[in-house]
Amino acid sequence: MTEIIRSDCEALDRDDPLASFRDEFILPDGVVYLDGNSLGARPKAALARAHQLLDQEWGIDLIRSWNSAGWWDLPTSLGDKLAHLIGAGEGEVVVTDSTGINIFKVMSSALTLRPDRRVIVMEGSNFPTNNYTVQGLVEQLGGGYDIRFVEEAGLEAAITEDVAVVFLTQVHYKSGRKLDMAALTAKTQDVGAISIWDLCHSAGAFEVELNNCNVDFAVGCTYKYLNGGPGSPAFVFVAKRHQGVSSQPLTGWWGHEAPFAFERDYRPATDIRQMKTGTQPMLSLAVAEVGIDLMIGANMCEVRRKSLAMTELFIALFDQRCTGYDMDLVTPRDGSKRGSQVSLLHKDGYAIVQAMIARGVIGDFRAPDNMRFGFTPLYLSYSDVWDAVEHLVQIMESGEWQHEDYCRVEAVT
Repeated sequence: MTEIIRSDCEALDRDDPLASFRDEFILPDGVVYLDGNSLGARPKAALARAHQLLDQEWGIDLIRSWNSAGWWDLPTSLGDKLAHLIGAGEGEVVVTDSTGINIFKVMSSALTLRPDRRVIVMEGSNFPTNNYTVQGLVEQLGGGYDIRFVEEAGLEAAITEDVAVVFLTQVHYKSGRKLDMAALTAKTQDVGAISIWDLCHSAGAFEVELNNCNVDFAVGCTYKYLNGGPGSPAFVFVAKRHQGVSSQPLTGWWGHEAPFAFERDYRPATDIRQMKTGTQPMLSLAVAEVGIDLMIGANMCEVRRKSLAMTELFIALFDQRCTGYDMDLVTPRDGSKRGSQVSLLHKDGYAIVQAMIARGVIGDFRAPDNMRFGFTPLYLSYSDVWDAVEHLVQIMESGEWQHEDYCRVEAVT
């Protein structure tokens, strides 16, 4: 294999059709940000949008802004925008609540569609919220459900005719492995079960094809690749065929068919509005719209092409320069099975990541030994990839990661 040098990366940057998007984000000098798969960088326009809402819409127009500024409709109008990025149709997505709350809602809804079945299939190595929320729901329902935890190799065999719901994450949060949504959804529906997909590490990273795959329900967040800001609202997808048929348990007034009729009894909306619950956080929604608009303005085919190219470059440089350091690649080498991150395993991974952060290369760590590096095509360059690996090599060669400061575990890793 021909040795890769930094000038090769600089040449790729000169020909990058997405390079201009970097100027749309705030990125500190000297920082290589490889954690956009956990929290996206701030769009420059987000500050102006926040000021507009605070100064004018809230400060001057006050409560009138629910109508005049479109606050009331923002969860659904923003959902229609986001639908373009995940292969959904108009009226099938709403931006609302957190991912965990939305999991509770869609799992409950899916179970109402298969009341005679009692098995839920999930990966045990999911992001913990997914497992915890479903476990809590099953407990609240009085038990009687079996959560069948399996890993990728056993998924197809686990999806049998006694299954009510198959709830899978398209891109695994630790390894970056990407599941075949079309094939697994087809298998799910062949046995009469309902499909739910978690898109937290998919939306904004590559083209998602919910309707082409005939998905039933999906959830996801906006603070990773969509750059919506810390704690920005999540989203829910419900296929049109299930709207007004399934029912979700968090029956707040925003999900009522006519909220301002102030009726005593709940009467659910028969469209995507039913997935809303209580009053929505307007400031967070408005700022999240900035990031979503930026992503809509990008060509998603180019986003995916660059994502694959950057992750392949990182893997090639890892192979070229990081032998002998007891690090293992856990992310698939096959691009069709890879999201937009690369994960390396090392028994002292936490300290290594902290040493890299001290040098301005920001990734993150997931216990017990997973070093994660996210690749966000709108604001990362190929030269950033080279520089990140160069810092990693220097840290390993010098042993600086062994400094006691880097071994002191922080609350957030």
